[in-house]
Amino acid sequence: MSRNQESGKVRPAAKNRVNKKNDGLPRMSHVDAEGRARMVDVGAKPDQRRVARARGLIKLAPKTLELVAGNLLKKGDVLTVAEIAGVQAAKRTWEWIPLCHTILLTGIVVKAALDPEGIVVTSEVTSCGRTGVEMEALTAVSAALLTVYDMCKAVDKQMVMGDILLLEKTKE
Repeated sequence: MSRNQESGKVRPAAKNRVNKKNDGLPRMSHVDAEGRARMVDVGAKPDQRRVARARGLIKLAPKTLELVAGNLLKKGDVLTVAEIAGVQAAKRTWEWIPLCHTILLTGIVVKAALDPEGIVVTSEVTSCGRTGVEMEALTAVSAALLTVYDMCKAVDKQMVMGDILLLEKTKE
């Protein structure tokens, strides 16, 4: 069955799915003129130093925070393992996010720190290339938070991950 036929109904052609009028609204860069997803061609863009910073939080029970602070969890050093997971994830973002480019990253810093509510993870990713590294920074934070969750799930059933956001992106 084609994409235009679902449940026996014929849908309008793909080109009718996109508003083509010039209404001044920004267009999505990962969508072609016919409304289909595509990877953006960045071949004509100049190489530039690019930096992105992101942050996220996982809320933990006070007892869990004590265990993490004392390095008393059976799975080991939560903060260090989370940081390493974030670095690994940033390097493989292109495998996780379908329309991301494979990027040569020049630097990745992931920090996991205790906070009164839980653990705050920050990342900074740098590259000298033709496309930004915000997805890599966000992926690093997300993977680090998931790692904290995995390492603490045996002792804390009420953890909540959230407040994942891009703090900054620059290019020079």
